[in-house]
Amino acid sequence: MIISISSGKGGTGKTTIGTNLALSLEGVQYVDCDVEEPNGHIFLKPQIEERISVGIPVPQVDKSKCTYCGECAKVCEFNAIVVVKEQVLFFPELCHACGGCSYICPEDAIEEVEREIGVIERGKAGGIEFVHGILNVGEPMAPPLIRTEKKFIDNGKTVIIDSSPGTSCPVVEAVKGSDFCLLVTEPTPFGLNDLRLAVEMVRKLNIPLGVLVNCCDIGDKEVWQYCEYESIPVLMEIPHDRGIAEAYSKGIPLVEEIPEYRSRFQDLYNQIEKRLQEESG
Repeated sequence: MIISISSGKGGTGKTTIGTNLALSLEGVQYVDCDVEEPNGHIFLKPQIEERISVGIPVPQVDKSKCTYCGECAKVCEFNAIVVVKEQVLFFPELCHACGGCSYICPEDAIEEVEREIGVIERGKAGGIEFVHGILNVGEPMAPPLIRTEKKFIDNGKTVIIDSSPGTSCPVVEAVKGSDFCLLVTEPTPFGLNDLRLAVEMVRKLNIPLGVLVNCCDIGDKEVWQYCEYESIPVLMEIPHDRGIAEAYSKGIPLVEEIPEYRSRFQDLYNQIEKRLQEESG
């Protein structure tokens, strides 16, 4: 079973939930797809065993063949390649690696070479199989790295995917293909607004979903009212607790600082499993 953990906004506690859920179960693979700012390793403290470079194909122009006809520039929707007089200018940060320029070049003057955009690290955190991606600083496109990272998913395990916040392309790439999506929110106007966006995204992907309300004893009750109206189950509530915050600030997992939470996260998993059985039955 693949469980993705997402949220409309940052700071709701996705990584706290994902890492503690992983620590509460057996036979787990934790995949951190928040490649722009992965931090699951802070809590799981894995021993990294493998580091894999990930690149995308980008054009390289052979000037001895190029006639500067400009066909490559015309086909590029992202203006990553521009022909000016007798020069071909290439802007790698804009390139989406579609291969259109090399395909259309009438002189066969463009070949594709790989440009690294990030790395994937794999290892073990106790009994947890650990995978995370790290996007190179300044790289604008996370989805190619996330796609490669998800190729390491072990379908024989319970897989927990930690996505980045929001509803943009990297989040969609991380969440799609999941069996269940757990949306982490907080009972504030901002939390509710961004929860609505996240629910819409997950429903577009046709993925069963549930909600976890973090800091459940602050704010108002509009998140619960919204979930009831939309028939979305609230599967777990976590109170605003100084002890939890202090443990987080030290990189200590919640289930180690407050052991009774281990059974609560196991119950969360059981609820997800039950809802999936009801969906399929």
